[in-house]
Amino acid sequence: LFAVLVALYEEPEKPNSALDFLKHHLGASAPENPEIEALRLEVAEMKEKYEAVLEENKKLKTKVTVYLAFLSSSMSH
Repeated sequence: LFAVLVALYEEPEKPNSALDFLKHHLGASAPENPEIEALRLEVAEMKEKYEAVLEENKKLKTKVTVYLAFLSSSMSH
């Protein structure tokens, strides 16, 4: 802690927040940036949409397979 306080004292351009300076130099994370949280939410939403699209794709592939099997069997008769 003493070394960090000395570094703060010796810093030529003083930071806006001494507390953030201390947290950064002691290894604690700074408060979350609101943009980062917004991006995390967007990623979570995109993952949900992706999973829904994968499920829809699977169902459509099954329908196409059934349809092609029906066409194939009706053409052979």
